[in-house]
Amino acid sequence: MPAPELVLASASPRRRELLDQLGVRYVCDPADIDESRDPGEAPAAYVERMAREKAACVAARYPVVPTAVLAADTIVLLDDADVLGKPRDHFDGLAMLAKLSGRSHSVVTAVCLQQSASVSCELVETKVEFIQLTRELCEAYLATDEPWDKAGGYGIQGLAGAFVRSIQGSYSNVVGLPLCETWQLLRENGIATSLAPAHD
Repeated sequence: MPAPELVLASASPRRRELLDQLGVRYVCDPADIDESRDPGEAPAAYVERMAREKAACVAARYPVVPTAVLAADTIVLLDDADVLGKPRDHFDGLAMLAKLSGRSHSVVTAVCLQQSASVSCELVETKVEFIQLTRELCEAYLATDEPWDKAGGYGIQGLAGAFVRSIQGSYSNVVGLPLCETWQLLRENGIATSLAPAHD
């Protein structure tokens, strides 16, 4: 039986670059869903629900063709309760960086692979510690294009990598797609990568 076509339910260039690292053949078809967090919803439950709903939304567009849909959602989490999404504007971005300054936070990503009625999910958490950030440093960073489409208002793979004192866990998870867990999901579901080509 031929391997299913893989669809990435995301427009994120970082997620595309990470999938490219694995040598995966795929097409992009971003999900368009309501990403509001439910009142009282636990952060881990929220991020997993988002990934599952993105996968289901896109999978519904391919009812006949053998298709596997890969979806992911990432949040930045402070004190196990304060969820930081993408900054709405300059002042929101400034407030986020002030919260992250001089302390540790968690980056949590849920990765979901849906194939027919089968759904597999992995939840990955990475601890990141920032140096102390001055107002001037935050303003200089916010003057770039980097923060605006990223959870927590920063991109570790860019200029904000200079803010990171330490990291515990998956670096690629902080970028937006944990490569180890993603590769394992793909391999377990028969999706070919450069490390595990498809078998006839």
